[in-house]
Amino acid sequence: MLKSQAQFAFMFSLEKLFCSVDDFCQGFEGQWKQQLLGSGIQLRNRPRSLSLSEIMTISIAFHQSCYRNFKTYYQEKVQAEWADAFPGFVSYQRFIEWVPGTLVPMCAYLRSCFGKCSGISFMDSTSLKVCHNRRIKQHKVFEDLAARGKTSVDWFFGFKLHLVVNDRGELLNIMLTPGNTDDRTPVPNLLQQLFGKVFADKGYISQKLAKQLLKTAGIQLITKLKRNMKQRLMPLNDRLMLRKRSIIETIIDQLKNISQIEHSRHRSPVN
Repeated sequence: MLKSQAQFAFMFSLEKLFCSVDDFCQGFEGQWKQQLLGSGIQLRNRPRSLSLSEIMTISIAFHQSCYRNFKTYYQEKVQAEWADAFPGFVSYQRFIEWVPGTLVPMCAYLRSCFGKCSGISFMDSTSLKVCHNRRIKQHKVFEDLAARGKTSVDWFFGFKLHLVVNDRGELLNIMLTPGNTDDRTPVPNLLQQLFGKVFADKGYISQKLAKQLLKTAGIQLITKLKRNMKQRLMPLNDRLMLRKRSIIETIIDQLKNISQIEHSRHRSPVN
């Protein structure tokens, strides 16, 4: 009984996810096709058995499931259990060929899901390893895109994901940079169109950056102090809000351990 209730709840969330994605695609797909540049070669434009919104829904639902491998997820979940929900499903190989075409719509859909700035924001970054450190020299997939970086824990080869969220845990902006990028470098672009106070960890300490943000955007950057720095007075509210940085740390933990955005099974940069 509990299993059937769980399946019903997941199917309900799948339907809700599809409605959200499909509503977005109906307004986006037509405008997107008008902006595409042609190569001058006439190509066949045969309709697919799965719509763009269905392909995106299946891809997003994978990160909400308990599967660690997309092939197993597609064969055991989509083809076996969701045949009624996706009557036009195709083979795994054909579906994988369609996935790269959803990159731009996926990015646009993600941005459409961003929340609104409330004047209180939290900023942090996390490493995204693309391979084990022992295989860095023989890694080829992200050879020209990723880079070696260092966190407070160890060295890694991959990217850095920079995030900003509001006090309700809603994403406000994200950026992806090579692993050797300083956390403070993308901050001006990351905080565009935001206002109020931004709370961050010690990695963002920079008097020059704080003055620049205050002067150009009116944003007050508040960070903790390092042990070897001179202590300064701080309003009690700001000190308490620094303790609320667990909001963004929890989001990063969910992205890595539930949504599995960090893995070493990459076949190509787009996928």
